[in-house]
Amino acid sequence: MSSVPFHYVDLRAFCYATEDDKRVADALRTFLPEETELERAESEGFHGDRILVLSARLERADDVRHVLARLDELDDIDTVLEELDQRVDDDCTFFLTLDKQAAFRGQVKRGDGITLRAKVEAYPAKKDAAVENVREAFAELRE
Repeated sequence: MSSVPFHYVDLRAFCYATEDDKRVADALRTFLPEETELERAESEGFHGDRILVLSARLERADDVRHVLARLDELDDIDTVLEELDQRVDDDCTFFLTLDKQAAFRGQVKRGDGITLRAKVEAYPAKKDAAVENVREAFAELRE
């Protein structure tokens, strides 16, 4: 892929009090290049329980390519591409949720637990242009 149609990619996972933060971090790292640092922020749940928010923002083209290559491993990537009109909002942001348990095992599946948000480059900054740019990015991965 010569060009990357994203300004940045954000990945985030919540680590609840009943979860091991190292395992949640490992799950998140399934999608990240090795040298990526995770940001940690502590929060509190409704009942006072600790929630650790683990996140990473990728802005370098090679890092974004790494994430896209991992997403291309989805068994149902064609379904994701068919749903792009619902997955890209009017602000040209692409959204996808990924299975945290599968990611811990090194697998790439859609599900719950990890949120991916990517700002799509589109000129003009219109939803239709953003959808087409995401579609082309995944098509280039398969070439």
